[in-house]
Amino acid sequence: MSPDGVEARRDDDFTEPGPIAKLLLAAFAWLDERYRIRNYADSIQHFYHQLNFELPRTHTEKYNLRVIWYWYPLYALGSIVFLAFIFATISGILLTFYYIPSTSSVMMEGVGEATQAWQSVALIMTEMPLGFMIRAVHFWSAMVMVSAVVLHMARVYFTQAYKKPRELNWLLGVVLFLLTLGLGYTGYILPWSQLSFWAGRIGLEMSLSTPILGKWLAGLLFGGVELGQETVTRMYVLHVILLPLLTFGASIAHVAIVWWQGIAEPH
Repeated sequence: MSPDGVEARRDDDFTEPGPIAKLLLAAFAWLDERYRIRNYADSIQHFYHQLNFELPRTHTEKYNLRVIWYWYPLYALGSIVFLAFIFATISGILLTFYYIPSTSSVMMEGVGEATQAWQSVALIMTEMPLGFMIRAVHFWSAMVMVSAVVLHMARVYFTQAYKKPRELNWLLGVVLFLLTLGLGYTGYILPWSQLSFWAGRIGLEMSLSTPILGKWLAGLLFGGVELGQETVTRMYVLHVILLPLLTFGASIAHVAIVWWQGIAEPH
C-alpha cells in the first residue's frame, strides 16, 4: 500500500502497445505536432456541449409542454425525405456505370431502331446484375422523396412552423422542394423514350414562353429551341452532378438550422 492508502500500480500492470497501435500513435503525434489536431477537436467538443446545454431541442423542452404523441409520425417526414435521397443517390451512382447519355440511333433485337440511351436502360433491366432491382429502388426512392417532401411542407404549413423565427428555414425548404422537382424531371427525361421526349417538349415550350429570357433559358436547359443530344447531355449533368450537390448541401443546412433552433412541435 502507498502512504496515502491507494495501492500503487506496478509496472507490469501496463501492457505494451502492439505495432499497429504504435504506428497509429506515431502518425497522430506527427500530424498533431504540425496541425494541432487536439486543439481543434477540443474546440469542436466544447462548442457542441455549449450548444446542447444552451439551446432547447424542441418546443416541449422550451415551453414545458405536454407531449402530443399522435403528432410524431408527421415529424418523421423530413427524415424519410433524406433517407429516400440517400437511397436514390446510391442506386443512381450504380446506374451511371451502365447508362449512356446519347440520342444516337442503334438497332435493338426485337425492337428495331432505338436510341442509345434507351438501349442502355434496356440493358440495365435485362443484363446488368440486379439491374432491374437497382432501377426499381432508384425509381421508388424518387417517388417516396417527392411524396414525403409535399407532405412535409404541408405539415409545416398547417402547423404554422414557418413563422418567426423559422422563416429562413421555410424558404430553404421551398428551395429543396424545387430541387426535388428538378431531380424528378431531369431523371424522367434521361431514358429518352416517347414519354421522355414529350415531357422534354413540354418543358422546352414552357421555357420558350418565359418573357424576355425564353430563348436564353431554353438554350441553357435544353440546348436550343429543338430537342436533341444537347438536351440529354444537359439533363444528365443536371441530374447526376449539379442538382444532387445542391440538394445535399441545402439538406445539410436545413437540418443544421432545425438542430440549432429546435423542432417546432404543435402547441
